Amino acid sequence: MSSPQTDDEYDCAHPKPLRRQPTQRRSARRVERMLDACAELLDEIGYEALSTTRIADRAGVAIGSVYQFFPDKRAITQELTRRNVEHFVSRVGARFLEEDYRGWWEAVDAIIDEYVDMHRSVPGFRSLHFGDVVDLNLLDSDSDNNTVIAGRLRGLLLKEFGLADSQELDVAVLVAVEAGDAVLKLAFRHDPDGSPEIIEAAKQLIRGFLSRQLRSWSPRGT
Repeated sequence: MSSPQTDDEYDCAHPKPLRRQPTQRRSARRVERMLDACAELLDEIGYEALSTTRIADRAGVAIGSVYQFFPDKRAITQELTRRNVEHFVSRVGARFLEEDYRGWWEAVDAIIDEYVDMHRSVPGFRSLHFGDVVDLNLLDSDSDNNTVIAGRLRGLLLKEFGLADSQELDVAVLVAVEAGDAVLKLAFRHDPDGSPEIIEAAKQLIRGFLSRQLRSWSPRGT
């Protein structure tokens, strides 16, 4: 039986999915513990010092259990990023169901608020964001991470406001995501809770840009 390859050997390879999906509840819980351990360690020591051995120790599992599901630390980080994305989109979608917005600008504010709250409260998120600190193509080998995020958010906005799907909308949402991501990272650069002034500036920046690019946007029913 060959020994597992090291993290350094795998880091140069292309992104890999889970080696196998957990089929039992016990295995699924073990994988979640690995992801939780990865998130905590990213905040504590950063990606460079992260290793599968450290993840296994923190999760309380044997190193063989890690390699059952993941080939390397990059794959674990990739799966953690996917979990963060699903969590983020789920939280935004839940707010869209629970709240009534007078217009798209309030929906955009809600999206930013969820991003900020995850940055403050979700382990690993401030270190990983949506994977860009590891690889710009961590979520999809053909599209950079923010393009994937923009596509998910565009889908939510289309559903919420009944907008016409168009290339103009694609470009506008992608630019808004890129600009918002950069400014919000700045907000947390020196303030662990995020600078309120810079967070508000991010909202104003995105609202101003979208109001110029998408003048036809309006809430459903108006």
